[in-house]
Amino acid sequence: MKFVIQRVTSASVTIDGQVRGSIKDGFLVLIGIAQSDTEELADKMVKKMCGLRIFADAEGKTNLSLADVGGELLLISQFTLYADCKKGNRPSFINAGKPDMASPMYDHIIEEAKKYVPTVERGVFGADMRIELVNDGPFTIVLDSRDL
Repeated sequence: MKFVIQRVTSASVTIDGQVRGSIKDGFLVLIGIAQSDTEELADKMVKKMCGLRIFADAEGKTNLSLADVGGELLLISQFTLYADCKKGNRPSFINAGKPDMASPMYDHIIEEAKKYVPTVERGVFGADMRIELVNDGPFTIVLDSRDL
């Protein structure tokens, strides 16, 4: 499982010309799910993400978590995080979770995140989405389950 976590001052997702989710200060997270991922692993990833202390405290040091600053989440499914570009110029997505497994896992991640953060917005699994964001910093972290 991979999370690309971007600290933002605002972010939104638009589908078919309609804004489906938007947040102010918080994280825009692109979520890649592999076929071998489990709910237990997802729970660990969400806990780690929500506990990251990457917001500035009164002294300007990154000591505060999402909950500490009342931050919000926008979670977007992103199977292309599992692109394999080793051979040729056309990426293979063989390592990405199949929709019948990955879609319920994405829903599980969203529900788990709500245990830590009151405002959790989302995209639509498998939809053609337009994402807008203002990256704060910029501050972007890649959280990979292989590193937990």
